[in-house]
Amino acid sequence: MQQRQLGQLQVSALGLGCMGMSEFYGNGDEAESIVTIHRAIELGVTFLDTADMYGVGRNEELVGRAIADRRDKVVLATKFGNVRGPNGERLGINGKPDYVRQACEASLKRLKVDVIDLYYQHRVDPETPIEDTVGAMADLVRQGKVRYLGLSEAGPQTIRRAHAVHPIAALQTEYSLWSRDPEDAILPTVRELGIGFVPYSPLGRGFLTGQIKSVDDLAEDDFRRNSPRFQGENFQKNLDLVREIEAMAREKGCAPSQLALAWVLAQGDDIVPIPGTKRRKYLEENVGALDVRLTDEDLARIDRIIPPGAAAGTRYPEPGMKMVGL
Repeated sequence: MQQRQLGQLQVSALGLGCMGMSEFYGNGDEAESIVTIHRAIELGVTFLDTADMYGVGRNEELVGRAIADRRDKVVLATKFGNVRGPNGERLGINGKPDYVRQACEASLKRLKVDVIDLYYQHRVDPETPIEDTVGAMADLVRQGKVRYLGLSEAGPQTIRRAHAVHPIAALQTEYSLWSRDPEDAILPTVRELGIGFVPYSPLGRGFLTGQIKSVDDLAEDDFRRNSPRFQGENFQKNLDLVREIEAMAREKGCAPSQLALAWVLAQGDDIVPIPGTKRRKYLEENVGALDVRLTDEDLARIDRIIPPGAAAGTRYPEPGMKMVGL
């Protein structure tokens, strides 16, 4: 498995997003999820991504069980800041120092580990100066509870202010063929500062795989049903874009998902996508993207097929969009 750097942290060139194993994408199968994590580690995908809000803590517990006898083989990333109640209700964003400490202790217990390799602030708290939040996170590093720090969906100025308090190893933000906003200001900022970039949803929440032909393909409780990109006319416009990618993938002899992931990987050696899956079949398909070679001609053609801003609809409903890029 190729290795890449997130700041000073070395990780596998492809990570595994574990969120969907516990929530958001319909029912999960815990046994299959754990076997999928084990298979990922066998294949060299050792960078695992979770968060305290996924499944209201259940995802961290699942990941903890999966890695209990192989902790030394993985680089473990989790996040705090999106606060939820016991029934899953959303209670806002919290970056206050006391909360940072409490959240970390709770994550360590659920994961059953002594140290978190990469600890992200999941969303920026507009009510708390980033210096206070990152100051508390830096204390966790000094205490040996966290190794490296990250931010998720932060804007350029916030990234700079955070990095001035303590080195930020990675910024996690949505990035894919149909979400290219980071190219404008985010990627130049993190590259200037030597921060790695971790794209989540590099397959456009599954849309770019070509597997979703209609909204009816999604479970009733699948959160994508509320996504503007999966609704009405937007769905059909985005489906037309995917058909172009499917045609090119056939020519390249690979799956559409592999083409889409290969494109993300080709955007720089400081980029480590974390496609999520809860099944071994799709994990193995995703790993195959590392063998897909895109020429300059291929990349130019993809740019013509899906230029920046081509996707119809915003990536979150309006309330979610207000929480990104702060």
